[in-house]
Amino acid sequence: MALVTLEQARLHLRVDETEEDSLITLWINAAEQSAQAFLGRNVYEDQAELDAAANAGTAGDDPMVVNDQIRAAILLTVGHLYANREDVAAGVSFAKVPVGAEYLLMPHRVKMGV
Repeated sequence: MALVTLEQARLHLRVDETEEDSLITLWINAAEQSAQAFLGRNVYEDQAELDAAANAGTAGDDPMVVNDQIRAAILLTVGHLYANREDVAAGVSFAKVPVGAEYLLMPHRVKMGV
C-alpha cells in the first residue's frame, strides 16, 4: 500500500529513534485501512498501481490515487494512535480519532458506511 512512508510518519511524530518503527508501521497500516474504509473506496499510491489493480480486477468501485489530503488524514490518525496507546487510562481525558482526519477525507468519500 505505502500511502504514507515510515519516514513521513517518523517526521510527523518527531521520532528520531528506530526502536518504535514496527509499532509506527502497524499504526500506518491501520490508519491507511481506516481511511479507505471511511472513504468506501480503494486508494492507490500512484496511477500505475491503480491501473495494475484495475487490470487485475481488484481495484474496487471508484478507486482513486492518493492525494495530500488523504496523506495528511493518515498522518493525523497515526499521531493520534501514537499519542494514545491505550484504550483506557484512569484520570485522563480522551478524544476520538481526530476530527481533522475526517474533515480531510470527507470530500473524497463515496459511501456513507463505516
